[in-house]
Amino acid sequence: MSDHQPAYRPSSARDRRVSGRIGAIAESATLKVDAKAKALKAEGRPVIGFGAGEPDFPTPDYIVEAAVEACRDPRNHRYTPAGGLPELKQAIADKTLRDSGYAVTANQVLVTNGGKQAIYAAFATMLDPGDEVLVPAPYWTTYPEAIGLAGGVSVPVLADETQDYKVTVAQLEAARTDRTKVLLFVSPCNPTGSVYTADEIRQIGGWAEEHGLWVLTDEIYEHLVYDGVETGSMPVLCPALAPYTVVVNGVAKTYAMTGWRVGWMIGPEDLVKAATNLQSHATSNVSNVAQRAALAAVSGDLGAVAQMKVAFDRRRRTIVEMLSAIDGVFCPMPRGAFYAYPSVKGLLGREYDGRLVDTSAELAEYILDRAEVAVVPGEAFGSPGYLRLSYALGDSDLVEGVTRLQKLFGSRPV
Repeated sequence: MSDHQPAYRPSSARDRRVSGRIGAIAESATLKVDAKAKALKAEGRPVIGFGAGEPDFPTPDYIVEAAVEACRDPRNHRYTPAGGLPELKQAIADKTLRDSGYAVTANQVLVTNGGKQAIYAAFATMLDPGDEVLVPAPYWTTYPEAIGLAGGVSVPVLADETQDYKVTVAQLEAARTDRTKVLLFVSPCNPTGSVYTADEIRQIGGWAEEHGLWVLTDEIYEHLVYDGVETGSMPVLCPALAPYTVVVNGVAKTYAMTGWRVGWMIGPEDLVKAATNLQSHATSNVSNVAQRAALAAVSGDLGAVAQMKVAFDRRRRTIVEMLSAIDGVFCPMPRGAFYAYPSVKGLLGREYDGRLVDTSAELAEYILDRAEVAVVPGEAFGSPGYLRLSYALGDSDLVEGVTRLQKLFGSRPV
């Protein structure tokens, strides 16, 4: 055989163009809806998008200026440590103590390419094939995909609007098996905006500790809590669980930095070191310019954050009031993040313009076609019969978008 002759490969192997592991991944439903809305806008259609969880505010000026200066500094034109700039890791540790009262060291921090990579790195490091993760539902679309990629098995635990979309210890215990290794815990929650109280967190954390479980807690919306809800961070409220807790966070939502792609995971040093090894092969270091911008963000005060929160709070009240006026819609008041998650079960099983709509996915398609409003159906979050609407868009667009829904389905006085 010639040295240049390709090795024989059976056609059956060659024809499997995409691996089963990657082929099983579903496209991000939220990004898909956002992309479709933007494509329709580019065609000149007046689409209003409630899909992506992306603040409409610009990144604060002082953060942008830090990035501009970083671009000019040759240090940032080179590789840096895969786990993150040392000064950023320390600043994240300092910020974590300041904001949640959780004392960690820089060695417990891994800086990642956004919160999504932190979530995947955490699950990839914690899970072996077949390990089960309890996933409260409705859940953000990425969680089950990241768990599956890591070889784990998602076990959804559904909470509906009658319990403010918050799971109970009894529900978690009913779903636990001898394969359960990790509890995923998210508060404030995407997609529902629900916030667990400090007492609820203590109860759930105590249960996880009792049964020897790990916890991955996503705190990306930590600063967006409304109505004075008393809440807190799992490892602070449940200190015995801290050695078995991974905290995921980032700058995207708090500082309007979704496009900068800087997140982090915090956990035990051995786990973080293993996740850093994974990242060293997957991506090397996060962009140095983005890391310098994140350093300015987490080291600064929360003044800009407070201003954005005022706007989000105003929009929250507006969207709930307006959605609640639509016949067939029930919308609980979210206490955190920037999402409303109304039940639309009362709109299903009806004909609209001669078109039978049985599912929330079909309803979302109908809304986009007829009202030119983009929303994400509950199927994407493991709970059919609901829609997610992000209110992180301008006030006028929010009012116009929900007004279109009121006209489409009919409204009543609130």
